[in-house]
Amino acid sequence: MTPRVKGFTMGSIAAASYGLNPLFALPLYSEGMSVDSVLFFRYAFAIVMMAILLRHQKADMRVRRREWPLLAVYGLLFSASSLFLFLSYNYMDAGIASTILFMYPVMVALIMALFFGERASWLTWLCILMAVSGVSLLTKTSDGSTVSILGVTFVLLSSLSYAIYIVGVNRSSIARMPSAKLTFYALCFGILIYIVRTRGLTELQLPQSVLGWTCAFCLALFPTIISLVTMTISIRNIGSTPAAILGALEPITALLVGTLVFGERLTPRLCLGIALVLTAVTLLIAGKKIFYMLRSRFARTA
Repeated sequence: MTPRVKGFTMGSIAAASYGLNPLFALPLYSEGMSVDSVLFFRYAFAIVMMAILLRHQKADMRVRRREWPLLAVYGLLFSASSLFLFLSYNYMDAGIASTILFMYPVMVALIMALFFGERASWLTWLCILMAVSGVSLLTKTSDGSTVSILGVTFVLLSSLSYAIYIVGVNRSSIARMPSAKLTFYALCFGILIYIVRTRGLTELQLPQSVLGWTCAFCLALFPTIISLVTMTISIRNIGSTPAAILGALEPITALLVGTLVFGERLTPRLCLGIALVLTAVTLLIAGKKIFYMLRSRFARTA
């Protein structure tokens, strides 16, 4: 397998793995587990798996004193993104929620333009307009009824939390920290939210079946560990931009899971909204490269 094929394969696996969140979360909801209990087990299992992985890699886990507050803040942001996303599953179709979540690169661009003085090109603003238009289509069904505003708010807060996490990490002193090490500490601080929200675990609800325990384990394995490891391999082989574009498979996977497994309904209006969001994010990530490539080809043929 060539490095290019390996990179695209691993990137596809990473994105598809993350898109499996609804497949393992919704059965746990059906067993009566709360969002906080589901996420506690996801984070707890993931922490154990990450510790094993880092030990196998003989990673240096030392942290400088000034990095601890940053890790705590970013860990809580990372966890807040998970919490808002999983809350949204209670109010709207998981596939639609996962598509709106995919807007985080748009929010990153908006944050950089508004708060850090980064100049936004006409393409950036066009992508933002497309993404907002797509989300507006996703808030209504074909018969004109409105999707839960609370659900949309939760998933937008999830996307915003993750966007702030990305910007904060990339512009802080921990920007060069290995992704596996950063994720491990983010999980360790993030799990505190669910310990507090379950009142020191006194209100923690356990899975009620073998299927439930399997889903809790897989929720940590696929969307967290496998997604992280394969994405790292993908970036190493093909670079961050192609790997990021493959992230479009995340909402597509969630949509397929929602439609085929949980009977969620896709209408032409929703499909158009999904297409606008995915196109906007893809253009935002790779738009300049595509533009310069097309311009150079046109110049050669002119």
